[in-house]
Amino acid sequence: MELQVGSVAPAFSLPMAGGREISLASFAGRKVVLYFYPKDDTSGCTKEAQEFSALTAAFAAVDTEIIGLSPDSPASHGKFAGKYDLDLSLASDESKETLTAYGVWVEKSMYGRKYMGVERTTVLIGRDGKVVRVWPKVKVPGHAAEVLHAATAL
Repeated sequence: MELQVGSVAPAFSLPMAGGREISLASFAGRKVVLYFYPKDDTSGCTKEAQEFSALTAAFAAVDTEIIGLSPDSPASHGKFAGKYDLDLSLASDESKETLTAYGVWVEKSMYGRKYMGVERTTVLIGRDGKVVRVWPKVKVPGHAAEVLHAATAL
């Protein structure tokens, strides 16, 4: 299912490192950047997390929360965030229910082998809980700054 601009963002409540939980409902009235990435501690995902983390204060200044989401475990997220000193929330979706609801758990292909995985995608959710913009098949360099620009314009 492809997410449509103007549709209500699918609700979620997911575990994070340290036994904490994060839910979309807890950010009602704020803007949310939800970025989906394949795997902790891989080169592209690390670069993306570092770019978003470096802009955390700028996103906060425009009342926008950043949440990274992948199928990795909360423990993996904790190690990843600690290793790179990341200043953002990382949610774990081991069941892949939220990834599926947002349409980012897809069939991929590498060297002719088909497998299921996360399509690197970013979703900007407005204060009203509706999808404002979707960036599919994200290319990492400069992406976080582009998302910040869009969040600032809201």
